Amino acid sequence: MDKKEIKALKKRYLTWFYKTARETLDKIERKFTQLEIDKLILKELKAKSKDKKNDKFIAEFEAYILNKEMDGMELKFEGKQLKPEYVFLELKVKAIEKAIVKELGIKALDEIRTLYEKEMTRRILASTEH
Repeated sequence: MDKKEIKALKKRYLTWFYKTARETLDKIERKFTQLEIDKLILKELKAKSKDKKNDKFIAEFEAYILNKEMDGMELKFEGKQLKPEYVFLELKVKAIEKAIVKELGIKALDEIRTLYEKEMTRRILASTEH
């Protein structure tokens, strides 16, 4: 194999490795980022809802938020400490990013991050479930 082919293999592997590690980390982190947004929406719903018929739906949404928060806390924390698995996952993503920069350069890291974001957005837009 020539250098170009070896570099392409490394790029594909590092792209896959980044994607799999980042997806796992995002599954945890998105619970918390979604909570911020959910709470803003809940606040707006409570402020703008004048019809008592909406109270049931608002209460259901509030319960959904509380469940999501408990799920997120369980995935990320052990008591008040970060779970060792979570800490390792953060370190792993940073190490993969460092390896990408070392092997392929900073532009490749930016490209891989952009590809990841595009793929995640594509999956959301292609999803048929609610």
